[in-house]
Amino acid sequence: MRRREFLKTSAGVLALAALTPGALPAQNTKPEAAAPKRALKKGIMWGTVGVKGSIFEKMKAIKEAGFDGTEMMSHMDQDEVLRARDESGLAIPSVCGRDHWAKPLSHPDPKVREEGLEALKQTLRDAKRYGASSVLLVPAVVSKEVSYDEAYRRSQAEIRKAIPLAEELGVKIACENVWNQFLLSPLEAARYVDEFKSPGVGWHFDVGNILNYGWPEQWIRILGPRIQKLHIKEFSRKKRDSEGLWKGFDVKLLEGDNNWPAVMQAVDDIGYHNWAITEQGGGDSPEGLKDLADRLTKIISS
Repeated sequence: MRRREFLKTSAGVLALAALTPGALPAQNTKPEAAAPKRALKKGIMWGTVGVKGSIFEKMKAIKEAGFDGTEMMSHMDQDEVLRARDESGLAIPSVCGRDHWAKPLSHPDPKVREEGLEALKQTLRDAKRYGASSVLLVPAVVSKEVSYDEAYRRSQAEIRKAIPLAEELGVKIACENVWNQFLLSPLEAARYVDEFKSPGVGWHFDVGNILNYGWPEQWIRILGPRIQKLHIKEFSRKKRDSEGLWKGFDVKLLEGDNNWPAVMQAVDDIGYHNWAITEQGGGDSPEGLKDLADRLTKIISS
């Protein structure tokens, strides 16, 4: 190869590398290239299940609707949850923290941050007992009183205190993208996770939450193997613009602005073979749960 051609080729390779997610520090875990395509299990977030009854009765309804598992809330009666899990045959892949909004790890009061940290640790212990592999954490909240840089530093400092327990239990702390005015770019989200330098911290990616300010398929490819769980949720930009911000969520799965084939292609591209957990309204009856499960099946098959 002539020297001029070599330099042109090398410059192109370097430019491409600088633009790709691989230029970011890599997670320790790599996708399984040989795993079957789109082997996703169907789950539903416990807080969205509105059917009446005991924990077992609700789990039984979830199972009969066609779901494989449910994402539980933390700080519940562990023994009752375990009995219901075993009797219903449902799995519990994830546990959502109870206090991360009320007692955020970015709060200016150290006492509140300490309470938030203890709540995170209890969520990790719940997850270990239930057989869940990760917990959902809102890592910080930016507000008029809490600046972006303060939220970044404080939340990382508190999460680092929980990492030894997470690693000991074998349960990952998965930060979720929510409307907390924090980590608004996928590049920044990846950097935030990688700075912990621990396999105990990853990401819980919510597809619907991103549609207000981005494209989920782009986030998925950039976050890559950092993603521990997927939240499947719909959002309508049209309803947001005509009826108000939160009305964007007032739409059924498959009837909003998600490009589900593009999202699922991105899921395939990163080699994700884990859980698709819907956090969508409509699960207030057995019929509603069945409709959610059927729509989730269609999304996974997109």
